Amino acid sequence: MTETLEPNTTDAAVVDKQINPDVLQNISVTLSIEVGRAMIKIKDLMRLTQGSVVELDRIAGEPLDLLINNTVVAQGEVVLVNERYGIRLTRVVPASERMKNL
Repeated sequence: MTETLEPNTTDAAVVDKQINPDVLQNISVTLSIEVGRAMIKIKDLMRLTQGSVVELDRIAGEPLDLLINNTVVAQGEVVLVNERYGIRLTRVVPASERMKNL
């Protein structure tokens, strides 16, 4: 995606009035995985202790959401990679669908 900027822009990230893609590639984003959500009352939250179980809104085996800066961009399943958790993508949300949710 190319964005035209004001003619007086002198930023190093801009080359010929377009955003330099090399600069964009070095921007950090927050990636998170959402297993599920739950809404509880504060009084119930205050009663949680070690060993408490909070029921989530997802069914076991349902895909997890992969979010970039709090926007769902894909879904997948948990995998183990060298004794670490990972996610295998099973669906990537089309850009047109992501734009509708902004």
